[in-house]
Amino acid sequence: MTITLDSLEPALSVRQVLTLERVLAGEPEVVAGAQHLDRPVRWVHVAEAADVGVMLTGGEMVLTTGVLLAGDEDKQAEYVRSLHRAEAAAVVLGLGRAFPAAPDVMRRAAERCGLPMVVLHRPFPFAELTEEVQSRLVRRKFAAVSLSEAVRTELTALITAGAPLQRLLDEVARHSACPVVVTNLAHRVLGTAGERPAVDDVLRDWERIARQAGGVEGDGWIRAELGGRGERWGRIVLCGYRGDTATGRLLADRAAEALVLHRMLAGGAACSWEEQSAQSLLTDLVSGVVPARQLLPRARAAGLPVNRRTFVPLVVRDGDPARLERLLRLLGLPGLVAELADGATAVLLSLPRDQDAGALAVHFATRLRTETGPENTVVAAAEPRAAWDDVPTGLREAQHVADAVADSCAVLDLPPVVRLKDVHLRGLIRLLRDDPHVQSFAERELDGLLRETDEDLLSVLRTYLATGRNKSRTAQLHHVSRPALYRRLESIQVRLGVDLDDFEQAASVHIALLAHDAQQQ
Repeated sequence: MTITLDSLEPALSVRQVLTLERVLAGEPEVVAGAQHLDRPVRWVHVAEAADVGVMLTGGEMVLTTGVLLAGDEDKQAEYVRSLHRAEAAAVVLGLGRAFPAAPDVMRRAAERCGLPMVVLHRPFPFAELTEEVQSRLVRRKFAAVSLSEAVRTELTALITAGAPLQRLLDEVARHSACPVVVTNLAHRVLGTAGERPAVDDVLRDWERIARQAGGVEGDGWIRAELGGRGERWGRIVLCGYRGDTATGRLLADRAAEALVLHRMLAGGAACSWEEQSAQSLLTDLVSGVVPARQLLPRARAAGLPVNRRTFVPLVVRDGDPARLERLLRLLGLPGLVAELADGATAVLLSLPRDQDAGALAVHFATRLRTETGPENTVVAAAEPRAAWDDVPTGLREAQHVADAVADSCAVLDLPPVVRLKDVHLRGLIRLLRDDPHVQSFAERELDGLLRETDEDLLSVLRTYLATGRNKSRTAQLHHVSRPALYRRLESIQVRLGVDLDDFEQAASVHIALLAHDAQQQ
């Protein structure tokens, strides 16, 4: 999109022009159209002819002494109507020899047309007013162009440096000093920037506000379309911009150009913006840094149903977020997907309260394990939550369960959906992994193996204990013969100084190994 100087709207309204020092010297009085004083003034023009409208292109503040209109009420009325048809911003009448007071015909015509009419009670050189306003308009136009180029340069530099979407939006919000929202065509929020309280206020009832503001710009709501090659795929909205509309439109257009370029360089993957939005939201929920109640507007704006719903927090180990998104769409399950750290992906389902949340979670997990293989994927879940405020605790519980079985899913007989009750001792040890006494115990019990860091023997020991000391299963999983396994087990017992056939000693080593593994994660 190309923006030229001629296409910019001015930054002065009729009201602002009337507050200029030179204008105040003429003692201006608004006699009609006072409710339209915020109209933008594109230019100032001196004109006396009755058919002045044919010389205008719209947005002009017209100055006249009325010398050619005196004594002819028809001409006076036509003069005002002509200005209205030309979409003039206002008419300013200098009182004096032609009109000692505001003519009623012109005043009534201006009121009917909604055209601001101002009279100057003291003689005033129109040339001074024209010079003052024109110079201000030109300076502001060039200032707007300068700002536009500065924004373009900064955003382009960020894109070249590989900055994420959020960094670009933060820069746009800094220049606009108002909340910035990026949405898809269905009004689903893909990204936001700005002061968090202000953003939350905007998002609190986002869908209604967005649709209401849809095709018009008012109260500082300025939007620009995102797309290319004849196809639109989103929009950026400046929410409550307090500067003049022309500059705001420039900022929105420059931001749109940058976002389109950002998407092109990312391979056109607009869905990645949705993933980033979901990741930011779920990460904030898991961390607990931001209270859940404050995140509710973001969740609603991201398209997650939140009213009278049951929330099912899931964490999938080694799950591809894109595959999980597709599976949710295929099954018709509303939810958000976001990749967390260490190969974990959070999935937050939002289900109607009359549906069986547990059964749907199992159905989701079963379909996923069918596609990926049960040995490759662990689906951990917390108990369904009826209140949004309980979702962060649920996500952390699901993450804890997933982490507790992360290293042993291949040797454990796990259900499709693993819950806290399924992790038993592993879950407890993981919760205690940072306790110095537990750490000391693990080091002491496993010292004979850890001192030489024999990963092969540690792996055999881990499998042997996880399978309930099943030698056949352990040999099978490690692809060795039973005699070879016996030799390794003997070596382990010698190094640790224990008898693994003794239940209590084996249990002690098992607990120590669980603690050691938990500390490595």
